[in-house]
Amino acid sequence: MHTTESRTVVVKEFGGPEKLTIETRPVGDPGPGEVRLRHAACGLNYIDVYQRTGLYKQPLPAALGMEAAGTVEAVGEGVTHVKEGMRVAYAANPSGAYCEARVMPAAQVCPLPDAISFEEGAAMMLKGMTVNYLFHRTTPLKKGDTVLFHAAAGGVGLIACQWAKSEGITLIGTAGSDEKCRLALEHGASHCINYRDADFVAKVKELTDGKGVDVVMDAVGKDTFEGSLNCLRPLGMMISFGNASGPVPPFELATLGAKGSLKITRPTLFTHIADHATSQEMARELGEKVTSGAVKIRIDQRFPLDEVAEAHRALEGRKTTGATILTV
Repeated sequence: MHTTESRTVVVKEFGGPEKLTIETRPVGDPGPGEVRLRHAACGLNYIDVYQRTGLYKQPLPAALGMEAAGTVEAVGEGVTHVKEGMRVAYAANPSGAYCEARVMPAAQVCPLPDAISFEEGAAMMLKGMTVNYLFHRTTPLKKGDTVLFHAAAGGVGLIACQWAKSEGITLIGTAGSDEKCRLALEHGASHCINYRDADFVAKVKELTDGKGVDVVMDAVGKDTFEGSLNCLRPLGMMISFGNASGPVPPFELATLGAKGSLKITRPTLFTHIADHATSQEMARELGEKVTSGAVKIRIDQRFPLDEVAEAHRALEGRKTTGATILTV
């Protein structure tokens, strides 16, 4: 049996960034349906914060991290879509991507095109496949439709701005500073509202001649939820896909009727990629967007694995733009 060791980021109790510790753990051989990977870079996402704080519960101690890119070291029995030596990337359960090497289920591990670097691969999978399901798999969106996207200068947001532009969809972004708004506009947003200076609901109504938008994509949660509903046209769709400001409080279902027979959904990426074929197809579609130049993966923060707590502080403090990665 092959055994190597891997530095792995673990939480033994829920709490702040100071609860992140690094352990050296053994890494064995992959079993049937598994793969052993050597990571080059790991992606940082808000779900990691939710898992660290216990908002999303996991048994403790828990290894953190949901996405990474690297090289296949070994494949288990029955694995045919990736091979030893292949460049790959993934965003997948179980968590544990903040590490040098790991054994994990192979089904959601995807080939990484040669034209995409490991760092881009680590930064793009969770965010890029999230944008894929928001635009292609949640509600019908077509050229000429209008979308409101909160946190448009974040990692998911900057990909969404470019994705919308590449498909002729008008994206109205919100962000917390003029600088972040400029960034969203540079990446393809049609408009961007600084929510610290302006009432985003009034501004959206003004930009849409009072009609409202077809779809709202909201990962902010508590702080923007009610305003988001108020931005929708009748029969519009609210996609609540995260809660960076805290969970959305309970609300009266009849509100949706009163506001224009609105639709609402709370999807997660992991439902979409649970199916092996779907996960591979979504990764291929994302890879094509990136290799064609329609979507560029912007990495604005890099931290070594040892500085994972600093990386979490930056993410939670809203001090980041674009993607943040850990280098291994």
